[in-house]
Amino acid sequence: MDFCAIDFETATNDRSSACEVGVCIVQDSTIIETKTWLIKPPSFPYFSQYNVAVHGIQPNDVKDAPTFDEIWYEVQEMMYGTLMVAHNASFDAGVLRGCLNHYGMFTPKIDYLCSIQLAKKSWNYLPKYGLKHLAEYHQIKFNHHRAGDDAEVCAKISLLAFEKLFITSNEEVHENLKLKIKKL
Repeated sequence: MDFCAIDFETATNDRSSACEVGVCIVQDSTIIETKTWLIKPPSFPYFSQYNVAVHGIQPNDVKDAPTFDEIWYEVQEMMYGTLMVAHNASFDAGVLRGCLNHYGMFTPKIDYLCSIQLAKKSWNYLPKYGLKHLAEYHQIKFNHHRAGDDAEVCAKISLLAFEKLFITSNEEVHENLKLKIKKL
């Protein structure tokens, strides 16, 4: 399996307000790298108190951080040519689209898959499918609502789900889960 797991934290409810992104790269079913960037959002210095209460990132934490357009090429290079997986992927894909649109940047052709859908298919008996609940179920400890940690846990849960579904290659993902794969 080759894929990247991605997670965004946002400063406000605006989809272009990414204040942190984490990317976890999986090659040959092994996590090889996780990288996190703090991002100065377009709303800076304004952050919704609700969002801060979720992730704990304050305006002061990002005052010297690059903007999304300044880090996108590095992020895109890490993700190049792989399937993107995210937990609640419609949110993360929406944030990615929102950031690209805000900066007038080209939207790449990326296939993405939601790890919630993978988890529901793999463990259809669980009462909840949030990242925290799945991590607890699989005894994975992490710092929830920080982008790098969330992306890495998403990757770990996805790998466990692929294993449970006997999916061992990206081709099998496309064959077995084609209705679940979306385009950015």
